Amino acid sequence: VQLQASGGGLVQAGASLRLSCAASVRTFSTYYMGWFRQAPGKEREFVASISQYGGTADYADAVKGRFTISRDNAKKTVSLQMNSLKPEDTAVYYCAGNVYRLERSPWRYEYWGQGTQVTVSS
Repeated sequence: VQLQASGGGLVQAGASLRLSCAASVRTFSTYYMGWFRQAPGKEREFVASISQYGGTADYADAVKGRFTISRDNAKKTVSLQMNSLKPEDTAVYYCAGNVYRLERSPWRYEYWGQGTQVTVSS
C-alpha cells in the first residue's frame, strides 16, 4: 500500500485548507484511514479517522468542529477539510491506513504517507 498526501501550504489564521491522500491499493475500502500530525519537537498525534465506507468518523478534541474527514472509495482518496485554522495547527500532516478498526494510536496503523506541511501564521 502506498499513500501520497498533498494539499499542504502556508496560510493565515482563520483560513482553510484541504488535504488529500491518494492510495495505490487494489481495494481501498478494506482500510480504515486516519490523519495524524506532528509538530517540531512533539510526538505524532491523532487528528481524525474514518471507517471503511465513511459511515463513522472520529476526531481529536482539538479539531472537532473545524476539520472534516471524508473518503471517496471509487477514487481511492481520503481528504481532510480544515477550516478556521489556528497557528497551533502548524505541523506535518500524515495520512495512514489500517485494516482493523478506527484507531487513535499511530502505532495501530500499518501504512503511512510521506507527510505534507501545513503552516498557519498568526
